[in-house]
Amino acid sequence: MLNAKIKRTDSRELSSVSVNTETNSIEFEGNEFGINDIPLDNPVTGTVYGTLLNFHGGLERLGDKVNDKPYLSPPVAPVLYIKPENTLNRYGAGIPVPKSESKLEMGASLGIVIGKTAVAVTEETAMDYVAGYTIVNDVSVPHTSLFRPAVQQKCRDGFCPIGPWVIDRDEMKNPDDVTIRVFINNELRQENSTKNLIRPVARLLADVTEFMTLSPGDVLLVGVPEDAPLAIVGDKVRIEIEGVGKLENELVDEESFNRRWPQ
Repeated sequence: MLNAKIKRTDSRELSSVSVNTETNSIEFEGNEFGINDIPLDNPVTGTVYGTLLNFHGGLERLGDKVNDKPYLSPPVAPVLYIKPENTLNRYGAGIPVPKSESKLEMGASLGIVIGKTAVAVTEETAMDYVAGYTIVNDVSVPHTSLFRPAVQQKCRDGFCPIGPWVIDRDEMKNPDDVTIRVFINNELRQENSTKNLIRPVARLLADVTEFMTLSPGDVLLVGVPEDAPLAIVGDKVRIEIEGVGKLENELVDEESFNRRWPQ
């Protein structure tokens, strides 16, 4: 069992628990529960920041496009965006597919949860600012634009399932060497590793906090691997990150999502 934090839907506070990432079970208040026996909310209390082009494969796929206007060169600093509050979603909830779309990209990412205010940290001290790790599905409408903020594609309601918990930092030996897998209807559709990050976790934190402050509860995504798999209404998606656990959701039509998810 690993030390972790969960957030119940009937509580505003995070709770300390022990979890089994293989069986998706939770030991809470002296009792062991299956993950579906506890009503889990997403365990995030701050802002969620996404990172573009942080996997070698994704940057290599762009080829000479990185030299096009307006950038004229590969990025020299982290390329960030925000998944706003309306996108936040939880383990087991539906992911809404807009009426205008037939397929969505399942963007599997390791989420770094910040434990204390981080400003201009160094690579050597960066890990001291990490509270733990979680799984994030950075859902997107398929798009090819790199030069304009993809707000319409990335910031729709329910487009950021997170969870099911936050694994304490010390439970993960090396966040720069964990396997990420995406299953759709129990079929393996993507496999990659954080070994392929351009900026490993400590370097990413140092580079980001050089120009902006990260606060306790914020989540910084390490990035989404290239070739994010596509899913349609009715598909069951499971993201597994080694040492963190499994995040499971099903794609539903937008109207069903609005009925199940009170505003």
